[in-house]
Amino acid sequence: MDWNATLEFARGPFFTAALFVFVGGLTYRLVRVLTLGWSRDRVPSAGSKAGGVAKSYGKGLIIWPFVPWVKQTFAGNAVTLIAGGIFHLGLFAIIIFGAPHMLAWKSMLGFGWPTLPLPIIDWLAAAAIAAMVALAINRVANPLLRKLSGPAEALNWLFVFLPMLTGYMTTHHLLFRYEVIYSLHVLAVDVMLIWIPFSRISHFVFYFFSRTIHGAQFGKRAVTP
Repeated sequence: MDWNATLEFARGPFFTAALFVFVGGLTYRLVRVLTLGWSRDRVPSAGSKAGGVAKSYGKGLIIWPFVPWVKQTFAGNAVTLIAGGIFHLGLFAIIIFGAPHMLAWKSMLGFGWPTLPLPIIDWLAAAAIAAMVALAINRVANPLLRKLSGPAEALNWLFVFLPMLTGYMTTHHLLFRYEVIYSLHVLAVDVMLIWIPFSRISHFVFYFFSRTIHGAQFGKRAVTP
C-alpha cells in the first residue's frame, strides 16, 4: 500500500471534504438554535440577568472545577468528574497549544500563537488518553451509565480516542513507520470532523449558549444558578 499517497489524500481532498462537513454541519445546527429566538419576558425581573450570566460562567469555568466539595460534586461521579476534567483539559491544550496543531491552524487562519513545550503537551496527551480509558471502563462498570449508553456513545468515544492515540503514537514513532501512523492519524481526524456535527460531541459549540440562557434565567429570578 502506498502510504504516501494515502497521506496526501487524507491531508488533501478528504480533509477539505471533512472540514466542509464540519463547518457546514455546525453552522446549520447553530442557525437552527439561533432561529428559535429568545422568549420575551412577561414579568419584571427579580434580579440581574447579566449578574446571573456572570455567576453561571464563574461557577462553571472558574470555581466549580476546582472546588469539588461544592454541593457534593464528587458524590457518585468522582471518576466522571476527574477523568472528564483531565480529558477536556488535555484535549484543549493539544489542539490549541500543541505546536503541530498550531501550525495547522496557522495554515488555515494565516496567523499563529505561542505554544506549550513538547514535554508538557506530551504529558497532557498521555493523561488525556488514560482519562479516556478510565471513562470507558467507568461507563461499562457503572450500572446507570451502562443503561444510558448505546452505539452513539461508543462511536463518540472511539472517534475521539483514535485521533488522540494515533497522534501520540505519531509523536513517539510507535509500532508503525512514521508515514503509516501519521496517515492513520490524519484519517482519524478527518472521520472525527465528519462525525462531530451529527453527534453529541458538538456540545462544545452549544455549551456557551446554554450557560448564557440558564444564567440569565436564574439571574432574572434572583436564584443561585
